[in-house]
Amino acid sequence: MTDDPALPPDHSFHDDSGPSPVTAAFTASDGEIEASLRPKNLDDFIGQARVREQLQLVLRAAKMRGGTPDHILLSGPPGLGKTSMAMIIAAELGSSLRLTSGPALERAGDLAAMLSNLVEGDVLFIDEIHRIARPAEEMLYLAMEDFRVDVVVGKGPGATSIPLEVAPFTLVGATTRSGALTGPLRDRFGFTAHMDFYDTPELHRILQRSARLLGITLHEDASLEIAGRSRGTPRIANRLLRRVRDYADVRADGVVTREIAQAALEVYDVDPVGLDRLDRAVLGALVRSFGGGPVGVSTLAVAVGEEPATVEEVCEPFLVRAGMVARTPRGRVATQAAWFQLGLTPPPDAAAGGIEVRAREPQLETFDE
Repeated sequence: MTDDPALPPDHSFHDDSGPSPVTAAFTASDGEIEASLRPKNLDDFIGQARVREQLQLVLRAAKMRGGTPDHILLSGPPGLGKTSMAMIIAAELGSSLRLTSGPALERAGDLAAMLSNLVEGDVLFIDEIHRIARPAEEMLYLAMEDFRVDVVVGKGPGATSIPLEVAPFTLVGATTRSGALTGPLRDRFGFTAHMDFYDTPELHRILQRSARLLGITLHEDASLEIAGRSRGTPRIANRLLRRVRDYADVRADGVVTREIAQAALEVYDVDPVGLDRLDRAVLGALVRSFGGGPVGVSTLAVAVGEEPATVEEVCEPFLVRAGMVARTPRGRVATQAAWFQLGLTPPPDAAAGGIEVRAREPQLETFDE
């Protein structure tokens, strides 16, 4: 399993205004099933075998020595299990977990108040740690290294620095953009775990477990069908499972067969490789309107009626990973796979080697990169 299986509000029919079922972003309704679907220990956690092995060594060694583990950084795309892993770390240590997020720590005082309330052995989890404000980050350096913070009282020449001791704790940071962390902060983590996308068999096992916990009758082939459309992300797999269950309850007898799963995912515009409506719109604009590119992301976003950030952060990572879009210094380029996905015949220069050929051709748009 993974962290926070994101689920849109329950509904039985397609609603374009709601969140896409193949978006890994966390939504407000995630907490409804969070407790029941989260794994409780490392043995229950499906996938990420290398990370689990490494964490077991870190945690067991710390327990054998009777101390606190080194600070831990969990990095990787959204929806892969970082929050669940933080909860498991606290459970394996038998410690309390304190949760916050980078954007919530705007002032050093916010962090100082949280650190002063920690007891020895606590695990402090900071989600989106790359977004922590600079004053709070600088205070965090001292807390991570020396387990103390300096609180400044007053302003100007009369300001006084008061040192406060902090109980030994373990910081677990989660980030989707490890490159956005400053060097000094990244260097203070004793162990960094990078979480990778899941393969279809792992997602199949996750779906089988989730179906048991949710009381869903899910056929083996239906589980594989959903897993194959989940973009390698457990959060998306669990979301699609919930949407397929809606369809099965309303339009069938509640049993999820492969045929029911296919029909449900067609209603929700999720195709056999996991592309949704917006993904196909981006590919269509890139291929049909701009001849396969290169084209800047801002222009591409205008063509599909979305914000550039949505195209860049929601659609593009999967399209690039699926080998359908390539990023070049001149802009986005459609590969042969993109043309074939749309049922079109690619031009001779659309192969992998054709990207360099197109990048040298005169183009009107050379910005966005």
